Amino acid sequence: MKVLIPSDSTQTFKIIPRVYSLSITLKLRDDSTNDVATILTTATKVGNYLQIEDTFNLKENRFYDLKVYTGQGSVTDLDIIYKDKIFCTSQDIDQNENEKYTVNKDEYVSKGGNNDYIII
Repeated sequence: MKVLIPSDSTQTFKIIPRVYSLSITLKLRDDSTNDVATILTTATKVGNYLQIEDTFNLKENRFYDLKVYTGQGSVTDLDIIYKDKIFCTSQDIDQNENEKYTVNKDEYVSKGGNNDYIII
């Protein structure tokens, strides 16, 4: 799963496709509304990855289905070179620093205290 932010600026992610094609078409389907957005773009080959850099019109806290097709214009399901899910959030997520996504961010605050049992 790819994690992107709801921003109008350029975002970058990498994929390992079935076929390395630099001229690609992206289709993003919103899981909530079932709307499909088609993006014609180019990719850059970086090592064994294709690096995709573009602006995406994503809404926060939504999941999207990502399909990457080889070629631009009219594409069919035979042209699919990569499938994945995208989650859009503005939270800072870094697995190396153990910062994970939480639904209750800034809504639930745990109070510290003494949880010892007192037996009389």
